[in-house]
Amino acid sequence: MPPENRSKLKVRRKPNKIVGDTSRVITRLHLPDDRYRIPKIIQRIIRLPDAMAENLLAKTMADFSGRHEDLGHVFERHLNAVNGDLPRDTMLSDVQRDLIGAYFTKEYSIESAALFNPSIVPHPDQSRMKKGSLRFIMSLRATGEGHVSSIVFRSGVLDRRNRILFDPISDFVETPDLQMDPVFKRNPFQRKLNEMGAFKEITAHILNQLQEDFAYNELVQKIEMLRANPLFSEARQNRTFEIMRWLADSNYEVSFHADHHISERVIFPVSKNESRGIEDARFVQFFDNGQAPAYYATYTAYNGLTILPQLIETKDFITFHILTLNGKAVQNKGMALFPRKIGDRYAMLSRQDGENNRIMFSDNIHFWQESQIIQEPEYPWEFIQIGNCGSPLETSDGWIVLTHGVGPMRRYCIGAILLDLDNPTKVIARLDEPLLAPHEKEREGYVPNVVYSCGALIHNNELVIPYAMSDINSGIATVDVQALLSGIHAVD
Repeated sequence: MPPENRSKLKVRRKPNKIVGDTSRVITRLHLPDDRYRIPKIIQRIIRLPDAMAENLLAKTMADFSGRHEDLGHVFERHLNAVNGDLPRDTMLSDVQRDLIGAYFTKEYSIESAALFNPSIVPHPDQSRMKKGSLRFIMSLRATGEGHVSSIVFRSGVLDRRNRILFDPISDFVETPDLQMDPVFKRNPFQRKLNEMGAFKEITAHILNQLQEDFAYNELVQKIEMLRANPLFSEARQNRTFEIMRWLADSNYEVSFHADHHISERVIFPVSKNESRGIEDARFVQFFDNGQAPAYYATYTAYNGLTILPQLIETKDFITFHILTLNGKAVQNKGMALFPRKIGDRYAMLSRQDGENNRIMFSDNIHFWQESQIIQEPEYPWEFIQIGNCGSPLETSDGWIVLTHGVGPMRRYCIGAILLDLDNPTKVIARLDEPLLAPHEKEREGYVPNVVYSCGALIHNNELVIPYAMSDINSGIATVDVQALLSGIHAVD
């Protein structure tokens, strides 16, 4: 950055702070580690005298119904989860059924540990906005007990001066209705199984019995038929079955109530591959040939041992389709989709090697085969590694990409590069110093000395950057776009 331009590039930190709220709780299934205990627990509940059972249920409802909108539905769902352990020779009363559901339910505080790594996009509903104002949706990574991460949302308005007014946060948090993807495509399913290391002769035997479009339950049925009458090595079969179920369970749909506040919605881990968390969703508003915009997000699914990049699709932030990304280039973390196609192909930033910024292109948003390096660590504040901080932002001068760099003492800073508009494989300019670095009030937290973002937007000629502070809380910063563009230096 030329010395005469450094004074012009002023980053303004907003007073808004986004902090976790321990009172925001969801309900989760609560089963003992040893399943043999479940029938014993049920028997203890059944033996309760009627009056005692009624009083216990009434007290439970009084204590918890004000914290959840449909507690009876929750109890019913969790009762069904232990249905196979219910006594077959006993007619259960409604009170007993509700109590059994209650005993296998627990509360989980989704934001009790941290609320960080935000991204921001325009809200799909911009009606009744004042001139120069924009309604937005912000996604955040919420972390609770056991450091399990989920996706939560906030909404609000940026006015014509980019003052931020957040909508009130609901007292309730909604766990959505879940629907496993009812139909799979056989050929893409086979390709992904090959990538995941399933034994081809076993997957071919099962998939050849299915139509090109097949249902989840049909797949499970064929797996169980082969399990009952094995034709291959039992160890190879079991491993392949595990991979097939893992892949099928990783594609699903969640739906929320349309009349509930967006702050009530939480996308919590569902499949085994994300059992330890849904991490760092990068949302982008995507435009395609004049159609109504769609919203995509890449995120990292983590099961405690391995990671798997996933894709979220939604048009309204009410129904979300969760899908597996496929291809040789789908590796590592931090993938960020461009907001439109480049030359009739999808484009996405990535970091397959954990060190360099890369870009990849595809005719199919679900399949990515090749990537190429566009940026390597160059300055001392990014010598360890670099990566993107969300989807590129389009300007007439090029694509602004916020980046993160890791320097000494594992300090994370946010920088910026500019990509050519028509050929985004080319970096045409970059900052030589951080745009945003952790100051004294931002460096203490779960992971010290970190500022990080999963996506910004441009509004009223300013870059609005929501960012995490040391993996615990979040804030918002702004910088003038023209000052940024004039402050970065051209790359030879």
